[in-house]
Amino acid sequence: MWRYLVGGMAALLLIAAGVLVFKSPARSDSPLPPAPAAIVGEAEEGLPETIPEATAKTREEKRFNRYDKDRNAQISRAEYLASRTKAFARLDTNGDGRLSFEEWAIKTSTKFAEADRDKSGAMTPAEFATTAPKRRAPRPNTPCPPATPKSRIGRRLTDPPNRQ
Repeated sequence: MWRYLVGGMAALLLIAAGVLVFKSPARSDSPLPPAPAAIVGEAEEGLPETIPEATAKTREEKRFNRYDKDRNAQISRAEYLASRTKAFARLDTNGDGRLSFEEWAIKTSTKFAEADRDKSGAMTPAEFATTAPKRRAPRPNTPCPPATPKSRIGRRLTDPPNRQ
């Protein structure tokens, strides 16, 4: 019974402390230094009253200008399709204006022919493994150096790791 009495008294004390904390007046003095005069409204000599607007082009304007080669503020059909025309011309190896399946898939066909070492028309698992994409080396500005395998033979788990 006495536990309930002590618990009730503790709850009442907490409520009273909360009321005192939340009903007390706020401090009027600020710990921050006063604002500089230029921010308050007194402009310094030589500074403009307004901030000049930036004239940077938007992404869409830049994209438009990449397509508009003759800079006449209009994109013709030829200008719009120029990148696709160049890509088509690179694939059309015989220059007949038609793209056959072999011309379209030349990169894949060449990769298959190089991987099929025994020229059987099918790749074995070992031959297929040679077609795996090459991994790029990490960029030079990467903060972490590449991991180098180190021998842990003969070391105990309590030994500190080797650091360079």
